[in-house]
Amino acid sequence: MEAVQEQTGHPVRSAWRTPGEVRPLPPADAIAVAPASFNTINKWAAGISDTLAPGILCEVYGLGVPMAVLPCLNAAQAAHPAYARSLDRLREMNVMIGSYEPHRPKAGGGAERFRWEEALDLLEPRLGRRP
Repeated sequence: MEAVQEQTGHPVRSAWRTPGEVRPLPPADAIAVAPASFNTINKWAAGISDTLAPGILCEVYGLGVPMAVLPCLNAAQAAHPAYARSLDRLREMNVMIGSYEPHRPKAGGGAERFRWEEALDLLEPRLGRRP
């Protein structure tokens, strides 16, 4: 967290602001959700705003901020019908979806195959520049 704070000059948030608390971050130009779990994707698509991250994603949609998601889940989770419906809903919301192939169940997250830069590749055309 310290490295992110040092690079951005802004605090890392993990909890809701209290009423009247000053917004610590400037408005977002774009948002990359990476890596995005089965749970995060389904909650976001369903509009469930019970924790800070999905709450921000649900709100930012209404502000028209470009968003990209890089799923990271296993093939058993990807086989669940809710996942396909959630991806369809996110596409309807103009969320750009990365090309990650689900890994084998019980085999770990496949981090060595995760293409972090794909989020930037997806967002660049929407912003006219590299985010």
